[in-house]
Amino acid sequence: QVQLVESGGGLVQPGGSLRLSCAASGSIFSTNVMGWHRQAPGKERELVASIISGGTTVYSDSVKGRFTISRGNAQNTVYLEMNSLNPEDTAVYYCKWAGKPNFYRTLEIWGQGTLVTVSS
Repeated sequence: QVQLVESGGGLVQPGGSLRLSCAASGSIFSTNVMGWHRQAPGKERELVASIISGGTTVYSDSVKGRFTISRGNAQNTVYLEMNSLNPEDTAVYYCKWAGKPNFYRTLEIWGQGTLVTVSS
């Protein structure tokens, strides 16, 4: 069973930067997708960025050019580097892991979330 723990959230000023981390433990498949989603007040949860084991990345249009997702060397940690933050980036950020435990099923696991607040 895969378990995820996020860290790195906090309060930053507009234009500032912040780095989020997600540590994965348990059974990690060689082929998987990890990513970050966020949920702002009064909004639905949305994709921010994702990264496949081979390194291919996908970004939401709202964060392209400002955020960077990457994996640690052991591939058990994923990072989200956030730059040029604005108040609209304020949200709870959730780490997500997705993989296939067998041929018939896809498993999705979520972390507990970490709060990012962008305010002057």
